[in-house]
Amino acid sequence: MAEEIRPLARALVRSAAGPGRGPWRARSAPAAASLAVIGAVVAAWQLLAQARLLPAFLVSPAAVAGQLVALAVSGELVRHAAASLYRSVAGLALGAGGGVALGLVAGVARPVAAFFDPLVALTYPVPKVALLPVLIVWFGISDLSKIMVIAISCFYPCFIAALYGARATHPTWVWAAQSMGARPARTFLRVVLPAAAPQIFSGLRVALALSFILMLASEMIGSSNRTGLGFLILAADASGRFDLMFAAIAAIAALGFGADRALLGLRRILAPAALAAEAAPGE
Repeated sequence: MAEEIRPLARALVRSAAGPGRGPWRARSAPAAASLAVIGAVVAAWQLLAQARLLPAFLVSPAAVAGQLVALAVSGELVRHAAASLYRSVAGLALGAGGGVALGLVAGVARPVAAFFDPLVALTYPVPKVALLPVLIVWFGISDLSKIMVIAISCFYPCFIAALYGARATHPTWVWAAQSMGARPARTFLRVVLPAAAPQIFSGLRVALALSFILMLASEMIGSSNRTGLGFLILAADASGRFDLMFAAIAAIAALGFGADRALLGLRRILAPAALAAEAAPGE
């Protein structure tokens, strides 16, 4: 009797686990390996620091963690992180919004693409942080100058991704929509935009990373209200506080990771077809 029940029990367990268990394990294994490597590096760093085998500026992870806790308890971490996050998100929203909108229009309108192509090709290679002194002259050493340089940097990857995403829309889909009586605006919203969504989100991920890079660079150049994680790094360097410097860098890494995961979650909701296409080859 027991031998007859065991196969049934195993079948019930597999059924309860659901069909996504196997792919979930396949996806989680590389993430676990990555975390294991990071943990090993941090552990080795800690051991070498305790043995005094590292330079003085490579303070131990324990000291960095202690400084992070002290900053959090004092409220300084929230104050500086909130200022940095505001500048980064505001610049990203402004630059990505304009880049995606113009890129989609250029993707479906050849004259618009012909107008923007030489402008983008000419200005894209210019390091955008080089514009910060000019923006500071125009807008002062304020949040606005930082937001503008972030927005300019985020515009380009979003424009290019939206442009080529719209152009990659299969003509058959457009013809099918038009043959069923869809107007141009409806065809754009229901066919072109969903087809371009995967590339748009790829551009947004690049722009998100750029927003944090430019946020850090602009805050290290100057901050009128002496806030921001970039300013905190600069102040820590001036005072020789390497534990504080690494704590601020760790805070930036945590903010960037959280923002990237949030963007991926938004993609999961708004562009599920892209995830299905990515998962199909491995299943």
